[in-house]
Amino acid sequence: MSRKIAVVLFNLGGPDGQDSVKPFLRNLFNDPAIIYAPWPVRPLLAWLISTTRGPKAAKEYAKMGGGSPIVPETTRQAEALTAALNKALPGDEIRCFLAMRYWHPFTHEAVEAVKAWGADEIVLLPLYPQFSTTTTASSLKAWRDAGGPEGRTICCFPRETDFIAAHAGLIREAWEKAGRPQNVRVLHSAHGLPEVTIQRGDPYQWQVEETVKAVTALLPELSDHITCFQSKVGPLEWIGPSTEETVEEAAKEGKHIILSPIAFVSEHIETLVELDEEYAELAHEHGAAGYARVPALGVTPDFIKALAGLVVSALNGPVGLKPPGGTPVCPAEFGRCPCREAVYKSAESKPEAA
Repeated sequence: MSRKIAVVLFNLGGPDGQDSVKPFLRNLFNDPAIIYAPWPVRPLLAWLISTTRGPKAAKEYAKMGGGSPIVPETTRQAEALTAALNKALPGDEIRCFLAMRYWHPFTHEAVEAVKAWGADEIVLLPLYPQFSTTTTASSLKAWRDAGGPEGRTICCFPRETDFIAAHAGLIREAWEKAGRPQNVRVLHSAHGLPEVTIQRGDPYQWQVEETVKAVTALLPELSDHITCFQSKVGPLEWIGPSTEETVEEAAKEGKHIILSPIAFVSEHIETLVELDEEYAELAHEHGAAGYARVPALGVTPDFIKALAGLVVSALNGPVGLKPPGGTPVCPAEFGRCPCREAVYKSAESKPEAA
């Protein structure tokens, strides 16, 4: 029997023009998953940060045509994923919906669209390969808060085979395009987080490192790899090493730098400005032998294949949380992992044996 399957793709979103830069930033920094300050302090901080950072951010978005490319990029991913799922699930009707956290199309708009379409099955697919309370958990909470129906929820995919192959393939292509230099250091840059977030049991940093381990295993010709973190905001201590520090260090050693955005699946301000301009300039300033930036995954065939496989796998069994391979991947100390929380709550709910 034919099914109507809705696949909801979650991401942060971005301003679609100069006028939306400040409200986008205000929405971002008013999220309690991002700024831990209580109400009414948090909205005031969000207003202050968006007001002070807005003009600089607007200039950076102007370089990209006025707004962020993340929605057009996610739309292309949705189209490619729909085509792959039509082949994998012949007879079913597939439709992908975009649910952006901080700007249009907002999550509540996706909820309304999915309900209006009358989906028989719903797969919630955050486009954050590595789980964090600041991204995946925040996006899924927004879905629930907007009255989104229960679905089959993919929590993360840090070691998914085709996802890893996509990253490794793009890194190898960048190396080959640079002429196969020998004095290479691959920097795997992910968006950073405050240390306190990790101390509270967020598994993001561990999952990023797991992704890098898996990618590195496929690149024996490139033996020098470092995981680093970018985009620090505010006075708190953030996880490290910072991408800025690792770029400068590698450049001073005369390395040919290949920089891979290991936790980003689409191009946006962090890749097109920070990586392509700021860190490239830093590398050349400090004497790097070369600097090559690996593109984000976009619609790379292996990445789309990975997403399609995750959706097909999620459709098996009951609704609810769908951890990679069906079992939690995070060590026990990461209590904010949703799979760990689910296991703990399940154990708590079981009556003791008589």
